[in-house]
Amino acid sequence: MKLSRLALAVALLPGVQVFAADAEQELPSMLITSARQAEPRAQATAANTVFTRADIERLQARNVPELLRRVPGVQVSSAGGLPSLSLRGTGTAQTLVLVDGQRIASATSGFARLDYLAIDNIERVEGIRGPRSSLYGADAIGGVIQIFTRRGKPGINPEVRLAAGSDQTFQRSLSLAAGTEQTRIHLGASLDERDGFDITRDNRGADQDNDGQRNKALHLKLDHQFDADWKAGLSLNDQRGKNEYDDAYEFAPGTPQDEFRVSSYSGYLDGQLSDVWNSRLELGRSFDRNRAVGSNYNDGLLETTRHSAAWINRLQLSERQQLSVGSDWYEDRLDATTAYQEDSRDNLAFFAQHSFQGEHFGTELGLRHDDNQQFGSHNSWNAAFSLPVGQSQRWILSYGEGFRAPTFTDLYAPPAWGPNPDLKPETSKTYELQWRGEFDETQLEASLYRTDVEDMIAWGGTRMENVSQARINGFEASAARELLGWQASLGVSIIDPRDRDSGHTLARRAKRTLSIDLDRTFGALSAGAGWHVSSARYDTIANTRELSGYGVFDLRAAWQSHPELRWEAKVNNLFDRDYALATYNRPDGANWWDPSQNYGYHEAARTLLFAVTWTPSL
Repeated sequence: MKLSRLALAVALLPGVQVFAADAEQELPSMLITSARQAEPRAQATAANTVFTRADIERLQARNVPELLRRVPGVQVSSAGGLPSLSLRGTGTAQTLVLVDGQRIASATSGFARLDYLAIDNIERVEGIRGPRSSLYGADAIGGVIQIFTRRGKPGINPEVRLAAGSDQTFQRSLSLAAGTEQTRIHLGASLDERDGFDITRDNRGADQDNDGQRNKALHLKLDHQFDADWKAGLSLNDQRGKNEYDDAYEFAPGTPQDEFRVSSYSGYLDGQLSDVWNSRLELGRSFDRNRAVGSNYNDGLLETTRHSAAWINRLQLSERQQLSVGSDWYEDRLDATTAYQEDSRDNLAFFAQHSFQGEHFGTELGLRHDDNQQFGSHNSWNAAFSLPVGQSQRWILSYGEGFRAPTFTDLYAPPAWGPNPDLKPETSKTYELQWRGEFDETQLEASLYRTDVEDMIAWGGTRMENVSQARINGFEASAARELLGWQASLGVSIIDPRDRDSGHTLARRAKRTLSIDLDRTFGALSAGAGWHVSSARYDTIANTRELSGYGVFDLRAAWQSHPELRWEAKVNNLFDRDYALATYNRPDGANWWDPSQNYGYHEAARTLLFAVTWTPSL
């Protein structure tokens, strides 16, 4: 990805005078999520992809899943309007998602609704591939997706964006970035509406309708530098609205929908206590709320409230050695229409990680101890050895462990949903070899890895059980360079995700994916294209039903008609490719399990979107 301003990354780097730097200054590429501290991306041992605000605007992405499908090893799918994310062949609940450091995944479903997050309020997205449980605890088996929201900058900088397009889509957003040398603030509000399209194919009864979404979002971010050593900040993000869907079990006329809320609040205090010791305290609270309305089968409320606290200390032992030590605590509370056997749990953890960057090699060693109220103690390790070759290449050999605790729904859901209070956490071990090189302004990366997952939680026939073991072998590569005046980026992934007990391929995982983006600027004009290809995938655990592969081609263009006025246009799925990522069947009739009664959910057809952004100078 193209390098751009990383003011947020530097804000977390101890001992750096963030506010003293010009907001327009180009800063070295940094990475935060890999080691829970700002470090040069080249030194990070975890495979990573970073999207800056400049990337978001260049690609004209309108939601986070649209960005993430460009990451090697990431697959974005959906079933009836419910999106899912697979990172290196793992499941949706096996990827940790953070917004400004706060967990946002539901403790009932394990899903993080990335499609609800307002992208106009997002500054930066980091995708870390590979287990990071030794730093972050549960859910980071496949990796970590961390999202940083936009922050203020000096002066008064308003921004207004209006957009309209296919499926009765209307988008409005308003933001203000302001600040002084000591204090920065960003305020944002947006409203996105679309009528959508009919997700089901069989045109049956109540489902003969468009499935739309209405999402309103508010954002506040405040940072203050007290002096050279101390700073503090807070972040507020709130998304709520309604999401219409089709329910294969719904027979009465109507429009089933979820009234949702995804919110997070967090604050930090950061201090440079000495020349070698930086300490950071973080507090947070998040909500994930869904109220099903209009469905006879799926009706009721599920809300998770999460409180969290973290204390992170960074010790600069020498010029080449760093030690990070700290503690995490979080508590999940459940409020549901249906009574659950348990409705709260907490987790306390301690972690330490040592890193060494020598002239000839580098090392990293980390350990985390989690004490979970329900599942007892769990230790997670990670280790890495890096070997530079000349000035332009680096080899990295790493090992990491991960685990995922069962959700409230897995453990205590109503009897018809197959709960099992005796479930054990999933655990994983990952072995990985990476190579990175830069030749003549061409950036190349490649990874070869194996992930073994034990005690996978899945439907066992009558209830949720630890039924299987999985092995995922994978290869991924990326390349970026300027080619004949075009900024080109490529990402490819090849995986073999297997259930080791049956030998079957894990459901809804494509074995091969490819993403290509090309962009070029012609003075005030810019143009770009994206091509996203996926191989076939099985829709069932038994591998009895296969969905065809597909390729989707997108176009985009922009015109900076005035320093304060930017026009944009994009076409997604230019060739109107019809494809499905999941199937459904109707549970009625004598042969309702007959494969001929299965239908593929519709995915978006060709869509157009036109937008204008006004950034007046004040």
